[in-house]
Amino acid sequence: MDKKEIGFSGDRPSGKMHIGHYIGSLRNRVVLQDSCKMFVMMADVQALTDNFETPQKVHDSVFEVMCDYLAIGIDPRKTTIFIQSMVPALPELTLYYMNLVTVARALRNPTVKTEIKQKGLEESVSVGFLSYPINQAADITAFKTTIVPVGEDQLPMIEQTNEIVRAFNRIYQKEVLVEAKGVVPTVGKRLVGIDGQAKMSKSLNNAIFLSDASDEVAKKVKSMYTDPNHLRVQDPGKIEGNVVFEYLDAFGADKQKVQELKDHYQRGGLGDMVVKKYLLEVLEEFLTPIRERRKLYEQDRAQVMAGLVESTHEARAIADTTLQEVKEAMHLIY
Repeated sequence: MDKKEIGFSGDRPSGKMHIGHYIGSLRNRVVLQDSCKMFVMMADVQALTDNFETPQKVHDSVFEVMCDYLAIGIDPRKTTIFIQSMVPALPELTLYYMNLVTVARALRNPTVKTEIKQKGLEESVSVGFLSYPINQAADITAFKTTIVPVGEDQLPMIEQTNEIVRAFNRIYQKEVLVEAKGVVPTVGKRLVGIDGQAKMSKSLNNAIFLSDASDEVAKKVKSMYTDPNHLRVQDPGKIEGNVVFEYLDAFGADKQKVQELKDHYQRGGLGDMVVKKYLLEVLEEFLTPIRERRKLYEQDRAQVMAGLVESTHEARAIADTTLQEVKEAMHLIY
């Protein structure tokens, strides 16, 4: 990939990161930081759209998420990590972009519609929640982003961002903003939760977190949804919709062994607990070094937060430059 590419990604800090986040976008960020300039945002303003009554939760989560970032290998020397609320150009850009999006278009965004349903917000959705894709467009365009590592479920957000870019450049007859493309990981979407019912989420209590202790991971793997009709070891089992095999596809490095387990399970003679035991070994191999690195960062909160604030100042300067260009195009410089 051309090193002139600029990447952007972000998370709403409302708790620690889980392994579904890693598959969905975190892994891509670690890879991309070696080939392009990456910006990663702590979207604390967006987090308030459904945590407005618990701001302390969002505040505390910024440090937790930062520890997760550092533990998985996001390098502050290569990636600019910043706090959304400390970059005032972003809400100002959002305000201008709102004029380019109709209410009907905002309601039509499939990602927003899905989250409204999942969170049960049908009758109480706020204007802030409904407009966060516009806010996200401001975040992305502020840095002239060209690539955005996302899960498949977030692609509609990139589409709406590019609609705003095209509308702005057309109306003001100047190529100020840049279109971005979504980079989808191999798995294509965030992992389903351990219950097999929905994507992994803290609010649904179906997630394995990057910071989970070994005994907690073991407990969660043991409870994973498999094939409900696989009642006896000798019976053939289904791998479709089987959470254990989905996780092995995502984390199992030995693809040949994973395929052998699938074949054995489908023809019968392989128990769920045997497969779960292997998955636990795979997850522990993945999580142990992350867990150990995270503990080191947890012990030095002051230094971790100081580095984040310093990096935020860099992001603020770049976003201010884009805002100036936007205001010039809109004849708002006096």
